[in-house]
Amino acid sequence: MSFAKKVAIVAGSRTPFVKSQTLYLGKSNQDLLVPVINNIVEKTNIPGELLGDVIVGAVMNHPLDWNLAREVVLGSTLSPETPGLTIQRACGTGLEAANIVALKIASHQIQAGIAGGTDTNSDIPLIGKRKLTHFLIQLKNAKGFKKKLSVLKKFRFNMLIPQLPAVCEPRTHLSMGEHCELMVKQWNISRKDQDALALRSHQSATKAYHDGFYDDLIIHMDDLKKDTITRKDTTLDKLSLLKPAFDKSEYGTLTAGNSTPLTDGASAVLLSSPEWAETKGLDIYAYFVDCEVAAVDFVHGAGLLMAPTLAVSRLLDRNKLTLQDFDFYEIHEAFAGQVLCTLKAWESEDYCKNVLKRDRPLGAIDISKMNVKGGSLALGHPFAATGGRLVVTSAKILKEYGHGRILLSICTAGGMGVAAIIER
Repeated sequence: MSFAKKVAIVAGSRTPFVKSQTLYLGKSNQDLLVPVINNIVEKTNIPGELLGDVIVGAVMNHPLDWNLAREVVLGSTLSPETPGLTIQRACGTGLEAANIVALKIASHQIQAGIAGGTDTNSDIPLIGKRKLTHFLIQLKNAKGFKKKLSVLKKFRFNMLIPQLPAVCEPRTHLSMGEHCELMVKQWNISRKDQDALALRSHQSATKAYHDGFYDDLIIHMDDLKKDTITRKDTTLDKLSLLKPAFDKSEYGTLTAGNSTPLTDGASAVLLSSPEWAETKGLDIYAYFVDCEVAAVDFVHGAGLLMAPTLAVSRLLDRNKLTLQDFDFYEIHEAFAGQVLCTLKAWESEDYCKNVLKRDRPLGAIDISKMNVKGGSLALGHPFAATGGRLVVTSAKILKEYGHGRILLSICTAGGMGVAAIIER
């Protein structure tokens, strides 16, 4: 194992994931995350516990939540002396939070901590224009009537027009979906294959619900007990009828069916040293082994969502593993096309040689072992909460399986990727 000290995954919870601007309308990130953490506290019987740290984050972070992690702690049933750290690594926030907590435990800084993430697009603030901010500052600082009048003459009514946060890359002005369209064209990924992967995700999630896999992982939220995005009755025919959502020409292949919708939700995971878990009488689901982060220069031509290929490659090398040395794979499905591009890149001799700097391709994986309990296409993707979902899902899979190893992979905005290994 890469960590000098074992890091146990002890418990985890999440809200039901719902389509944005629907059932969670008006709920804040704190409203979503505090009940999740309280549920972990309740089922591990640690009310009032002083943890080493609580590290959480959000991508769509409200300005009022500038100290999100600490406020979440103060709103929870943990000891109010527990510190909190707010982070953000786009869609990899939840997994990065788990990585930081694990590193603190492995280095003996702390014995236990909670990692998590939350996002809501139903409570995003309107943003005033910068010109209005600068105008108001100048007006406030102006001394005397004449100077204030001089500033007031610069006022324009269009300064009052609010802006909504845009889910696009500031340096390219393209959305993630538009970037993914470029990727699937480069890698020759068909619409049919994308729809087939989306269908498989919904079918796997439906079966997981039927089998009761999520019963103890998803909390009740306003009488809601399951994700609302899963479509158990979808078919390839239904998916094929959907129109392209980004490239709306005849060449577009990304649709609402093979892309994740904007989603609200929260997740968290409790990590600890094995000794701490033993003293509390808690079962260990699995162990958080290692984590790697990578980035690509998408501004100058690299695929925006291809960084996980690098992160996984480095992670495998450091742990002396091959891509096939895993019992299961949890690969975040931002888009079906993004997953298929990643899988194809790992099989490409040219890509692995020139981009990953490897002597030979990483090779193919057994698709039947990927996202066996459903992926983001079926469950939803609250940006910062997906990492926690993957960690908790993987840990429970291994607990039920009895042993094994799982590879986690998440692509993020900004051309980054986060990958991790979990074992039991």
